[in-house]
Amino acid sequence: MTDHRIVRPVRTRAGYLMAAFAFAVCMTGTTLPTPLYGLYQERIGFSELTVTVVFAVYAVGVIGVLLLVGNVSDTVGRRPVLLCGLIAAACSALVFLAADSVPLLCLGRLLSGLSAGLFTGTATAYVLELAPPEHRARAGFVATAANMGGLGCGPLLSGLLSQYAPHPLALPFAVHLVLLAASSALVLRLPETVTGARRLRTARPVRPALPPEVRRVFVPAGVAAFAGFALLGLFTSVSPAFLGGDLGVHNRAVVGLVVFTVFLASTLGQLLVPRLGTARAVPLGCLVLIAGLALLAASLAWSALPPLVLAALVGGAGQGMGLRGAVGAVATASPAEHRGGALSALFVVAYFGISIPVIGVGLLAGPAGLAHAGLVFAACMALLAAASGTYLLRRGR
Repeated sequence: MTDHRIVRPVRTRAGYLMAAFAFAVCMTGTTLPTPLYGLYQERIGFSELTVTVVFAVYAVGVIGVLLLVGNVSDTVGRRPVLLCGLIAAACSALVFLAADSVPLLCLGRLLSGLSAGLFTGTATAYVLELAPPEHRARAGFVATAANMGGLGCGPLLSGLLSQYAPHPLALPFAVHLVLLAASSALVLRLPETVTGARRLRTARPVRPALPPEVRRVFVPAGVAAFAGFALLGLFTSVSPAFLGGDLGVHNRAVVGLVVFTVFLASTLGQLLVPRLGTARAVPLGCLVLIAGLALLAASLAWSALPPLVLAALVGGAGQGMGLRGAVGAVATASPAEHRGGALSALFVVAYFGISIPVIGVGLLAGPAGLAHAGLVFAACMALLAAASGTYLLRRGR
């Protein structure tokens, strides 16, 4: 069983924000390489398909952790799992500091995926549990904002540092190591929220559990999360190549800013969910996501930058609405002792959305070109979002 009332209220008020900061720092590391892929291509030499494969290795790491130990924090506690995630993130940064080959890039991305997999469901549950009752609604936004905000800060930070500071392939990861050290110190000060937690060495691989009361809301929530994360995957993997090759944008700070925009819009879209309500947030998020995909298709077809920026804003907002609605629905329906596992299962589906469509774009980019591959992607994701939104609306009626 999980205790959701921390005994020390003063510490608790700051505790959920401290946990959210560590969450954001960990997720920042997962998108740090985004504006740097062009530099790695010049240094090592590889194709756009290789970029998507390197990117997808990250999703493999996330999915593997979520499937094997997605609900382990429900038994060994939140804090030990988060500390393991921070260690994996630090190892990833160290590998990237030495990366001079595709295998090392893949290893760095795999370790980054392991850190994100350990954090995603566990940190979301931890932030919710550390929040005092009067801040419980706000904590839901803080958790998802830390996730999306951290993902957005990664390309912005590395884009600025790599463009305007020395050592472009080293400084971003060195800065991240400093932030990880600060996050570890904060997590060590936090109280544990799982009573009767067993020692970490007793942890055993267990697939994420879906209690019967969660299954009713899980399928539509998962489909919406899949489509939304697919859009994020496209922006974080191949948009730098499209900006540089088709639009002539070679400034890495600008590339990082464009990618940051989609995550910023996601965070802002989450702010609308309390007013809309969870039941309406997911189908409306799907509708807005479809509009963003249409703008993305316009940018790809016309090789124009303004529609791409609008696609990031509109599509990101739709993804944020759908994600917070999905997380809220699953968390509310889950018993306390299974919440970490249920949220981890939701993010398994979401990260399949990041990996499978992106690899498909990479495979099509060779024979058809990046723009045409992106158009196929946009059409497929729009159909999926439309099916999810229509199902939810019909079920609501």
